[in-house]
Amino acid sequence: MKNFLVGFYGGFDYEKFNRDFREDFFGIEACQFLNQKEVDILAEESRKNNFNIGIHFSLFQTSYKLRDPLLLSLNDDEREEAYNAFEKEVRYASEINAKYILVHFPKPVLLDENLNWENWRFGSREEFMYQCDYDFEVFKQNCEDMFFRLSKLSHIYNVQIVLEHDAVNKYIYETTLLEDLFEKYPNLKMCLDTARLHINEKVNPNFDSIQFIRRMAKYTYLIHVSNVKVTNTVSNSHFPALPTLDPNEGWADIERYLKEIAYINKDVKILFEHRSDLVSDDELEECYSWVNDIFN
Repeated sequence: MKNFLVGFYGGFDYEKFNRDFREDFFGIEACQFLNQKEVDILAEESRKNNFNIGIHFSLFQTSYKLRDPLLLSLNDDEREEAYNAFEKEVRYASEINAKYILVHFPKPVLLDENLNWENWRFGSREEFMYQCDYDFEVFKQNCEDMFFRLSKLSHIYNVQIVLEHDAVNKYIYETTLLEDLFEKYPNLKMCLDTARLHINEKVNPNFDSIQFIRRMAKYTYLIHVSNVKVTNTVSNSHFPALPTLDPNEGWADIERYLKEIAYINKDVKILFEHRSDLVSDDELEECYSWVNDIFN
């Protein structure tokens, strides 16, 4: 379990820390903290308890106007505003010795206008646009620029930058664009999210989650693990991954996902992005043990 992390949203929660964290875990991923005081507590506990810090942009709720920086906006000014906000967080991540900083990709998300995306959660209408409004060559060039700039930031501040996939568009799953960029900029890495993979496949029949995992596992630094049930609707979001959750009933096939990744790349961090309050202490321990057994 030395590569496991738990996520803290909004601040440092001692009750959650005492229940969810284990002394041999890799660390804590922090997101949307309310203020500097909460970050100071996290940094102090990190020193006292010898765990690592990861950051899920944004570390501070006031870092940026939206949940995610629009690094691929078609508007030049908006794109620069997003890069400036992200660089400030990378710089701060370096100052507190964070091991990595994660950002969603692509943003804005490109959606197939022929599909129903009502079950995909967005915090703002600004977070997405339709594929038909974003030319592939422009997308390709903007992605190249983004990888170049983020790679440079990673070198300057000596912080691992990780890209977590949002909804995966056809420009990614129908081409080798993403693989080519990770090969060209090897200091940037990928985060695979089990719940997003599952929902994406249910929404988009052209997207194959297993094929995407096989293509991306080589470049993966981090996995966000949680389950979600998809039938006619999406329910039980951020539910802990348990072996009793049956894929035939709409749950994600977490075991298959993790085995596919482990077959290619065992050297990954695992962030339990779940609501542990939804299960008992015994079930939480079962979750940890089950995932650990799959990788070891």
